[in-house]
Amino acid sequence: MNKSVETLTAKIYLGLREGYTDKFYSLDQVKNLLQKYVNSVVLGVTVTPTTFIYKNGREDGVIIGLINYPRYPTTKEKLEKTAEEIAQLCKNEYKQERVTIEYQDKTVMLE
Repeated sequence: MNKSVETLTAKIYLGLREGYTDKFYSLDQVKNLLQKYVNSVVLGVTVTPTTFIYKNGREDGVIIGLINYPRYPTTKEKLEKTAEEIAQLCKNEYKQERVTIEYQDKTVMLE
């Protein structure tokens, strides 16, 4: 049997450099933090390594993905609330100045 739900997505863009210092976090540290988070809720996320390239620099980072998974359907409001919780958790844990969340209809920057 096939099951379908409304397509809802969120992508969280997170750098791995602590603020403007020379301290960097690892992909595994992010995965471990997210594993603890998803173990406490009914949720699955993806973690994709990326590189941010900007004027006069670059930084390794990750894209954390969320979808409206048909096995555990959700609403737009709940998906956005969860994405913002995860983004704020990562922002605090990795001492980021900014974290960006891309939805299908808007992009939000947490400062």
